[in-house]
Amino acid sequence: MPTDYDSLNSYTKSQLALRNGQDKPEIWIAYKGLIFDVSSSRLWRKGQHYEHWAGQDLTDELDDAPHNEFVFDKFEIVGKLS
Repeated sequence: MPTDYDSLNSYTKSQLALRNGQDKPEIWIAYKGLIFDVSSSRLWRKGQHYEHWAGQDLTDELDDAPHNEFVFDKFEIVGKLS
């Protein structure tokens, strides 16, 4: 995981929305301002994970999840949400 988040590319919410597993092959989600590539996860097939959709900022939705934020540690950070 990079420690220098300033060197990451910035993406708008509109750009993130295109990485929803439908419009482009990437499946990305945002959490606390960082964008994670979850394409490799079998749990995010076709851009959906239970009632959550890729291409969105899921920061406010984590409270409803059965896991904590450390679940993101296994995914690559590909950018930051601007």
